[in-house]
Amino acid sequence: MLAELLSIWRAGETAGLATVVRTVRSAPRPPGAAMVVAPDGSVSGSVSGGCVEGAVYELAAEVVHTGIPRLQRYGFSDDDAFAVGLTCGGIIDVFVESASQATFPELGAVARDIAGHRPVAIATVIAHPDAHWVGRRLVVHPDAGSPAAGSLGSARADAAVTDDARGLLALGRNEILEYGPDGQRRGEGMEVFVASYAPRPRMLVFGAIDFASALARQGSLLGYRVTVCDARAVFATATRFPTADEVVVDWPHRYLAVQAAAGAIDERTVICVLTHDPKFDVPVLEVALRLPKAGYVGAMGSRQTHDDRLRRLRAAGLTEAELSRLSSPIGLDLGARTPEETAVSIAADIIARRWGGGGRPLAETDGRIHHDTQVDGDFRDHLTRY
Repeated sequence: MLAELLSIWRAGETAGLATVVRTVRSAPRPPGAAMVVAPDGSVSGSVSGGCVEGAVYELAAEVVHTGIPRLQRYGFSDDDAFAVGLTCGGIIDVFVESASQATFPELGAVARDIAGHRPVAIATVIAHPDAHWVGRRLVVHPDAGSPAAGSLGSARADAAVTDDARGLLALGRNEILEYGPDGQRRGEGMEVFVASYAPRPRMLVFGAIDFASALARQGSLLGYRVTVCDARAVFATATRFPTADEVVVDWPHRYLAVQAAAGAIDERTVICVLTHDPKFDVPVLEVALRLPKAGYVGAMGSRQTHDDRLRRLRAAGLTEAELSRLSSPIGLDLGARTPEETAVSIAADIIARRWGGGGRPLAETDGRIHHDTQVDGDFRDHLTRY
């Protein structure tokens, strides 16, 4: 979607840009999902998976024509099932604006940051008592020494939103923040949607085996930047892992330690140890389980391999708290047998742990299908204490 938008922008033309900024109940797409309507009428991206695309398409064409951005709510109508709405029963708020070199001069720099895996956030005013503020934006980087590009309308508003946008960017969250009309912490009237573009999360797969090839494909499908690492050069080749972003020949524990020292491991990083060979997996798990930021650590092996691995890790000095972070045997119980099926079970485990899912069939559960994202408590307190 970004590529299509950037192509239109570089050509000096104007696109309609629709972004999901708020969801209620069982909405099909999360905040940040976007759709681009090109000058020739073609569409890329999606805001609802099909439920309200036609209505958003028409609104985008209107906004491009008038130049006036719009915040529009779409939801299911109990009175008229054929009305424009979400048949899943959810509600979405969509912000629609025109995107061109005149209205979004920072887009080129934003695209370069994203392509270079540099985190960047875009804060856009989506509601304000003064209509002239709507559509104004700030481009924010995590470094406090790097000034934000653009302006929302006042220095006070810019300072408040820049500070909070950096917090959301650190968490990789897309969220609406509310302020007074001039950016007052105690107030309401101005709503700002912050879209965080953090680098793709990493999936580190240790062990260049056939299961790793299948998992690399799953990781790429889920949006991870996949690295396959193995000390055996004959197996760790780009030819065997065409979907991996990089294939590294190195001892797993040494590579992981270097990556951690370089600050390349964060809370979204997934570490999958598939070697099931003590001389490889025990040293790398010693490093992985002591990394405070790694979001997921899993290891493949039978029950017997798992028990032996735990004995070796305890002998190496790992605590029970550290061992409790290990997902082993890796994956959910899907009855998987083939490498491809096993990769699905591993991916399912990663998704369930990320979003708090229980791994049970939805038919056996009640309540909402989609789990709420959990914002770090300290940051939530920072947003609500004023």
